[in-house]
Amino acid sequence: MPDAAARGGTALEVLAVFTRLGLTSFGGPVAHLGYFRAEVVERRRWMDDREYADLVALCQFLPGPASSQVGIGIGYRRAGVPGALAAWLGFTLPSALALVAFAFGIAAVGDVADAAWLRGLLIVAVAVVAHAVKGMAAQLTPDRPRVTVALLAAMAALVWVNAAAQVAIIAVGALLGVTLLRGLEAPAGDRQRVDRRATSTGHAIGDLSRRAAVALLAVFAALLVALPLARQVTPDQGLAVADAFYRTGSLVFGGGHVVLPLIRAEVVPAGWVDDATFIAGYGAAQAVPGPLFTFAAFLGAATAPGAQGVWLATVALVAVFVPSFLLVLGVLPYWEALRRRAGVRRALVGVNAAVVGLLLAALYDPVATSAIRAPLDAALVLAAYLALAVWKLPPWLVVALGAGTTALLGSFGAF
Repeated sequence: MPDAAARGGTALEVLAVFTRLGLTSFGGPVAHLGYFRAEVVERRRWMDDREYADLVALCQFLPGPASSQVGIGIGYRRAGVPGALAAWLGFTLPSALALVAFAFGIAAVGDVADAAWLRGLLIVAVAVVAHAVKGMAAQLTPDRPRVTVALLAAMAALVWVNAAAQVAIIAVGALLGVTLLRGLEAPAGDRQRVDRRATSTGHAIGDLSRRAAVALLAVFAALLVALPLARQVTPDQGLAVADAFYRTGSLVFGGGHVVLPLIRAEVVPAGWVDDATFIAGYGAAQAVPGPLFTFAAFLGAATAPGAQGVWLATVALVAVFVPSFLLVLGVLPYWEALRRRAGVRRALVGVNAAVVGLLLAALYDPVATSAIRAPLDAALVLAAYLALAVWKLPPWLVVALGAGTTALLGSFGAF
């Protein structure tokens, strides 16, 4: 159960935490979940492992970038709507600014695909995810039935690779929780005490009424219809960019790399950017921390020069994340009430076990498969894990040490 530190905070506090995460969270959405857990569960105790896993599970069901949605949810629980905005801004702005700079040619990133320092960041991500999986597994799969569900989920995720797989696996996990894992759920009293304590601050659970939440969900649906219609009536490039990226953020499940084909279909055939520019921006997006969806800022900036490019970058970035805000803030007030029901708690037992399995599968592919190419890489993963799990070094320091170590080894030809 969270201690007194979980009782509410300020948007500035959330902004500071997530800005640091935005500057140091390399390795993609699964690694981001590991960084988040280290910061808000282990270090700051803003929530416990079960609450964190519940939030992750919810965001896996929603379209859009799951790690950014988890960040928005954490910020909302900590400091209400201002906290949600602060979490998104801190986590998103560093990589968005870097990609806009790259689009304008201010930052000469070049070909980073085989850069030694980038290999270091990917290697550290393996250790971060492994540490997160171990910690979550200890809390959420402490017995044979839940370990079995987790491993079955991991096996399914490894052999069934598409955007629909994770939603289906979580749904099956919920079904198994209701039917086969009875008696393993958390006691209702513990959950209710945590929720009542948080509600008393007006922040940790959030400050939106259910009526306001329904209004946000209605806005989400209305924009999906209204933006394409407005684009047909008004031939404005900013409106066209808003429509394209809002639709992308609304309809893609799985986040991360899954979004790339949908984004390309919006921007390349329309002539906004060519394939070479698209691929160059994608390469740069791999080299910066934070969410891959900030690739939208690069594409908006690459569409036009000067001030118009800055404006379109802003429109694209905001439009691709607005669906996440509307969905997360629209669903969370109901989620907080639903997860206190006995049937939902039983379902969450299976869902949380399935989430551990999904993270375990992602630890192998794409996290480990993209980083470990030689025995030296594996040795550095173990060193990073030792620093995180045994010596308790903060993740940002391990990231810096990993990048610096591989850059140094690269200068001697070891990479």
